Amino acid sequence: MSQVFEGYERQYCELSANLTKKCNSATILDGEQKKQKVSEIKAGLDDAEVLIRKMDLEARSLPPNVKATLLAKLREYKSDLNNLKTEVKRITSGNANQAARDELLESGMADANMVSADQRQRLMMSTERLNHSSDRIRDSRKTMLETEDLGVSILQDLHQQRQSLLHAHDT
Repeated sequence: MSQVFEGYERQYCELSANLTKKCNSATILDGEQKKQKVSEIKAGLDDAEVLIRKMDLEARSLPPNVKATLLAKLREYKSDLNNLKTEVKRITSGNANQAARDELLESGMADANMVSADQRQRLMMSTERLNHSSDRIRDSRKTMLETEDLGVSILQDLHQQRQSLLHAHDT
């Protein structure tokens, strides 16, 4: 069996046990504490899903004889995860009015997040344009300095030629 899969499996079992304890403790809580506990549980569920995906990828990369047993275990873990998700839904739906209120607030937050993302995008575009303009100004300044150096060099050459002509005229 794959050591990588076993490592993921160990992490998942620990996480699943921890989430089960949190679900049991969340049923007695109320208000803000319950919301906080549920958000912790949901974050844990996301982590568990990631671990299951990793185990799935690892199991599918192994030889067929080992793969079959690991995929069977994986189905059990997926079922366990679905049970945990159902439990979380049951905990959160305990107060239907609160859930409806939260849903309404979340939709308002989605609009605010969309506006915020639009503003962020415009700000990033403005910053990019500003950076391009700064680069063009820097390049123009460099060209101007090179041109100035070339002009000074030409003036020095002309001065030397004038001196040579004056010297030749005197002689």
